[in-house]
Order: sequence, then structure tokens, then C-alpha cells
Amino acid sequence: MTSDVSAPPGPGGARPRPPGVPETYLELLADLQGGFLDGVRSADPEARVPWCGRWRVRHLVVHLARIHHWAAAQAARTREVPLGRGPFVLDELYARCARELRDTLGGLDPDATTSTLLGPGPVAFWHRRQVHETLVHLWDLRTAAGLPATAPAALWADTVDELVTVMQPRQVRLGRMEQLPVRVRVEARDTDRAWTFEAAPEVAPRPDVVVTGTAEELALVLWRRRGVDDGGVRVDGSREALDALLGSRLIP
Repeated sequence: MTSDVSAPPGPGGARPRPPGVPETYLELLADLQGGFLDGVRSADPEARVPWCGRWRVRHLVVHLARIHHWAAAQAARTREVPLGRGPFVLDELYARCARELRDTLGGLDPDATTSTLLGPGPVAFWHRRQVHETLVHLWDLRTAAGLPATAPAALWADTVDELVTVMQPRQVRLGRMEQLPVRVRVEARDTDRAWTFEAAPEVAPRPDVVVTGTAEELALVLWRRRGVDDGGVRVDGSREALDALLGSRLIP
């Protein structure tokens, strides 16, 4: 098991593509969006998505379409034109916003400076960010529809990496969550990767708890799609330390 992720993030938090995933992030995004659109056309729009509160599938579709539309404006540094309140034809809305995002990102130099969640940074930040946004919501859609949701372990590991190296430090910096008073380490047994969440400077380097599972299991627990006790993950050490992390505003 590797000690921690070794490659530092580039400007704006962009990282090289995950090991074991040969496609570029834009190619991955196109594939994931295609799978999501297929799911929109076959899923019951009133099916519940219980791990997302009161959402139904239709809320999930509109949400991801809006995120794509917003991210395209962020990457292009243009004014976002509101989509309106609807009602929408779900597959038409999603197809339009997904294409807008791909066309926008594909037409920009990935190294050009733009607005990112971390401040000024490369357009490539949005390639990665939208891949993981789409991956998680594709899992939501397919699982809500009672269908299997599979993706390469290396891609799920990259989702965990984004949470640890981009999302949590950002949430702390914005005051949305406190610095962790404990150290939480997660280890993906199927990708030989491991990460330790940032903690307050005075916290000892030895982790208070180590959580082990597949990269997918870890990502779904951290994204609050599954509970720790739903099976699959192993917790060694302080359960209170893990609960402190999961009870924080880790996800924006």
C-alpha cells in the first residue's frame, strides 16, 4: 500500500489522469455523459433517490444539467444564462447541457487560466471536476433505477483523491468545516493507493482511524451514498474520528 498520493496537484488543483485509466478526462466525460443520458431515457423520473434527501430522478437530472451549464460558463469565464425553472423535457435538457460543457471544454486550451473552485487555475481543473460530478450522479441514477453501476477502480480512486486533496482543503479554507481534530486515513485495497485527510497542525501524524475498502466503496462512503456499516469497508481505530469527518461539510 502506498503511503499517500505522491504527485502534487498542479495549478488550480488539476492532476494527471489516474493510473490505470487510459482515456483523457474529456473522453471519460463523454462516456459518462452518454451513460447518464441513456439512463435518463430509461429510468422512471419519479423513482426516489433516497440518499439525496427528497430527490426523485427528475431532480437529479436537472441538477446535473445545471451543474454542466454552470461549469461551462465558469470555464469560459462568461456570464451564466439561467436555464429557468422548467418544466423540462429531461433527456433534451441533459443532452443540451452535456454537449455545451463538452464543446466548451474541448474548445479551450486546457492550460489556459480560468476560474476554478480554488481560484484562478487551468481549464483542465473542470475536465476532472466534471468527470467526478458525472460519475457520482451516474451511480445515483443507475442505482435508483435498480441497475448495476460500474466504473474502473482507478477512476473511483481518483474520486477519493479529489475529495482529499481538493474538496476538504477548500471547505476548511472557506470556513465551511473546521480543521479535523483527528487524522483519518483511507486505503483502497484494489488500487494500492492511500490518503490521509488534512488535520489541524497540532494533531499527531499517526492516524486515529484507518478505513479500508475498494476505491468505489470508499468514494461512496465519503460522498455519503453508503453508510460505513452497509458492508465492504473495514474500520480500524476510532469510530468517533471517522464520524467527525463524515459529519462535517466535506461535500460542498
